[in-house]
Amino acid sequence: MRNETAEKLLRYIEKSTTAFHAVENLRIELEKAGFTGLDERDVWDLKPGGRYYVTRNHSSILSFRLPAGRITGFRIIASHSDSPCFKLKTAPEMKGAGECIRLNVERYGGMILHSWLDRPLSVAGRIIADAEDGLKEILVDLDRDLLMIPSLAIHMDPRINKGAELSVQHHLLPLFGQGIPGNAVPGGDGTAGPENRDGAPVLADLAAAAAGVEGDQVLGADLFVYNRMKPVFWGADEEFISSGRLDDLECAYSSFLGFLENAGTDRSDGAVNVHVVFDNEEVGSATAQGADSTFLEEILERISLSGGAGREEYMAQLASSFMLSADNAHAVHPNYVDKADPVNRPVMNGGIVIKHNAAQKYTTDGVSSARVVRLCRENGIPYQHFTNHSDSPGGSTLGNLSQAHVSVRSADIGLAQLAMHSSYESAGARDPEWMRKLSEAFYREG
Repeated sequence: MRNETAEKLLRYIEKSTTAFHAVENLRIELEKAGFTGLDERDVWDLKPGGRYYVTRNHSSILSFRLPAGRITGFRIIASHSDSPCFKLKTAPEMKGAGECIRLNVERYGGMILHSWLDRPLSVAGRIIADAEDGLKEILVDLDRDLLMIPSLAIHMDPRINKGAELSVQHHLLPLFGQGIPGNAVPGGDGTAGPENRDGAPVLADLAAAAAGVEGDQVLGADLFVYNRMKPVFWGADEEFISSGRLDDLECAYSSFLGFLENAGTDRSDGAVNVHVVFDNEEVGSATAQGADSTFLEEILERISLSGGAGREEYMAQLASSFMLSADNAHAVHPNYVDKADPVNRPVMNGGIVIKHNAAQKYTTDGVSSARVVRLCRENGIPYQHFTNHSDSPGGSTLGNLSQAHVSVRSADIGLAQLAMHSSYESAGARDPEWMRKLSEAFYREG
C-alpha cells in the first residue's frame, strides 16, 4: 500500500524534528507555491484572489487563499505542530557517577516514557543568537546519534517488567558523554562552574556550531530531544507506517497537501480557504501560538477587514463558516480490544475518523458530523466513527479550545493510529491519502 502521499508525509516528518522545523518546512512549500509571507506587525494590503501565510513564534502557521469576489465566510482545517518529547533545561549538562554527563530534561506533553529507552536520540530546536542587527533566531538540528537513555537491567529491579513508574528526573536523563563539562562540577549536582572546563562536550557549543555562530553569541534556546529512528513502511503488504510525531503531523501535512491543490482555484461561494497549524496542543494550547489564543481570531478578522467588511458583516461571515479540527484518533488495538468502545472502534486504513464525545471534548455534533459524512460519500472517501470506551474519559484536542475564540460550526476528525504519544507511533499507510482527498474536496466544495 505504499503510495505517493504517504511517502511525501514520511519525508516531511523526517525533516520536521520539532514544531519549529515542521512550520519552516510548510513555509518553504508555501513560498514555492507562490504564497506571500505576512508580518503581524505590518499593516496588510491584501489583494482579491491573493495567497498568503503568517507565522507566530515560528512554531504556528496560518495560510489562506482569498476569493476573487466578496468574502462570505471561511473554510478552515486546523491541526498542530508539536508532539510529546523531552525539552532541555537551561545549562543541561550534569556530571554523574561513572564520569557520565547526563542532560537535565523535563517532559513536554503526555509521553509514553518507556518508549524513549534504548534508542538513538538527538537534539533540535532553535537558538537565539546575538547579532549586529539584534537577536537572531536560528533553527538547529544536531542530526546525529547523540544521546541514549539506557534501561536498568532487569536483574537490578524486577519491577521494570511489571511497569514500575519511571521518574524523569531520576531515571530518564539522557546520557550525553563522559568527562567534566564546562558548566558542571565533579561529584555533580549540576551547579555552574565554568572554571572546571576541561574540553568535555557542552551541548550549547554543539548547537552554536550547527547554527554557524560562536558559543558566546547564544543568548537563549528552545531545544528538544527527538527519536532518531527513521520513518518506515512495514507489514506484509507495506500497509502500515511508523514514525515519530505522527500525532499530529500526519493530519497537518496530508490536509496541507489538499489545501495546496486548491491554492489556485477561486471558490464561487466567496469563502476563504484557511489552513492553520497551531503549536502547544500537547501542553494545553494556552500560549500566544496555541489554539487557545487570539491567533486564528485576529487573522480571520484582519482578512475580513481587508475585504471592506464591518464588524457586523464579519460576525455574519463567521456564522457562515465551517472548521475541521484534524488530530489523530485511537485505532482499536488488537492486543487491547477491551480498551476500545464496543461499536465505534476505528481501524487503520479505514479512512477518515469522525470523533464524538458527550463531554464536548470534541466539537462534533449531529449537524457537523452529517456534513463530513456527506462530503466523504460524495467523494468516495471511506469514513468511520470514534467514541471513547464509556469508562474512559479520553483525551481532548484543539477544536473546542479554538471555538472559545472563533465560534464557527466545527467537527473533529483524524486518522486512526496506535501507540499515540509514543516516541515512535504507527498508523495505516493508506489513510494519509484519504485525508488529502477530504481536504481537497473540503476546500473545493465545502
